[in-house]
Amino acid sequence: MRQILCLIGMTAIFFTFNVSAFGQDLSDRVKALEDIVKSQAKIIEELKQEIAKQKNQGTRQQDQETQETKQTNQELQQKVEELNTKVEQVVEAQKKEVPSVFNPSIGLVGETIVSYRSRGSNETGSDRHGGWDVFQRSTELNLAATVDPFAKAYAVINATADAQTGEMTLGVEEAALQTTSLPWNLTLKAGRFFGEFGRLSYIHDHELPFVNRPQVLAQYVGGESRTDGLQLNWLLPIPHYVSLTVGAGIQFGGDNPPNDPGNFRNGSGLNYWGRLSSSFDLTKDITLEPGISVLWNPSTDAQWSSPGGVNPPFPMDVNNNTFTERERRLFGADLVLSYKPLASNQFQSLIWGTEVLYSDNRYDVTDPSGNTLPSRTVGSLGMYSYLTYKFHRQWSAGFLFGWVENLVDNNDRTYEYSPYITWALSHWNQLRLQYTHTEHNASSPLRSDDAFYVQWAWIIGSHAHGWQER
Repeated sequence: MRQILCLIGMTAIFFTFNVSAFGQDLSDRVKALEDIVKSQAKIIEELKQEIAKQKNQGTRQQDQETQETKQTNQELQQKVEELNTKVEQVVEAQKKEVPSVFNPSIGLVGETIVSYRSRGSNETGSDRHGGWDVFQRSTELNLAATVDPFAKAYAVINATADAQTGEMTLGVEEAALQTTSLPWNLTLKAGRFFGEFGRLSYIHDHELPFVNRPQVLAQYVGGESRTDGLQLNWLLPIPHYVSLTVGAGIQFGGDNPPNDPGNFRNGSGLNYWGRLSSSFDLTKDITLEPGISVLWNPSTDAQWSSPGGVNPPFPMDVNNNTFTERERRLFGADLVLSYKPLASNQFQSLIWGTEVLYSDNRYDVTDPSGNTLPSRTVGSLGMYSYLTYKFHRQWSAGFLFGWVENLVDNNDRTYEYSPYITWALSHWNQLRLQYTHTEHNASSPLRSDDAFYVQWAWIIGSHAHGWQER
């Protein structure tokens, strides 16, 4: 641009010179013209050099941009290659794992109990021998997997040793399907499972915070609350946690047979149960968990006669009469108070749990000669309460108290006192030592006794439910 302006200026001077030199002679004008031509030629040469310089600079800049573009492309290509390599690795890994994707998670639980009881089974009502005994109470195989995006399924296959023969009897303890995506916070379970009644009835034996199930649960519920049926849970859509469960099944309790085993069963032959539970954080370290439960069977057909054990047939000695249960009604209230300091909740905790059950069953009664006596409705009460203190990551100790009135004779009362200490070697291996003193009042045909238990339980593989303190 500067050269162009100079050229224009020189041209203007040229015309001005021509006008001013018009009167000069020819030689002067020729000389002046030559000087102007030389000046223009010089300017043109400078313009050519400037254009060439700018062209060279543009070429170098273009070359530089081209080089940068090439470098960027190379970097992108390298990243793409790295990404492709990673994708291929993931695909290859998935190909290797595909055969096991559809396999269920598998776990095995073993539980051995070594015991000594001061009296024989005919005096204690137990289904186990007095004196020394080694009892493989359970060998439990657990299977669980997701069925599809809408449901999951699990099965618990258990084998337990027979008290007389020692042979292991294999049976399906649980096998159920449970939904995972129903609307309105609903969950439906179907199959064979432990119905949600009370606090510890639907807990497996090896999960208990002590060795044996409290006698009130053994007598009133029948041990574990196993059932074949349907159960619906509803988590109420409110800010506070409240859970409501209802269910129906053909039996309820591990020792109770299905109702009406004939060729036709009315709706009155089913067991119906429900439970309402909640949880309250009293402080950041203290939690209160209350619950109420109800079980009703409008029409049962279960016959118990004396004598018997703490599991059905129940102990009774009411003039040797035979009681046939015609209606089953059971009510329960439970409470757990937990203290778990956040700063050391793995090393310290204090758990107090208690449950009260009231049985109000109706029975048909016959005397030893077979004559029918007036029907009876017997209201019996029972409870248990325990306190467990965890003072170390591996160690805890506690005390269990239980009291129960007999289902058909509420004058027959049993008391149990059980201190225990647990050593959790790891999450998968634990030992427990427990002493139990059992007393019976004068109305009971059973004798008081003392027992010592050593429980050794272990878990291998995947296991959905483990040890519990509550």
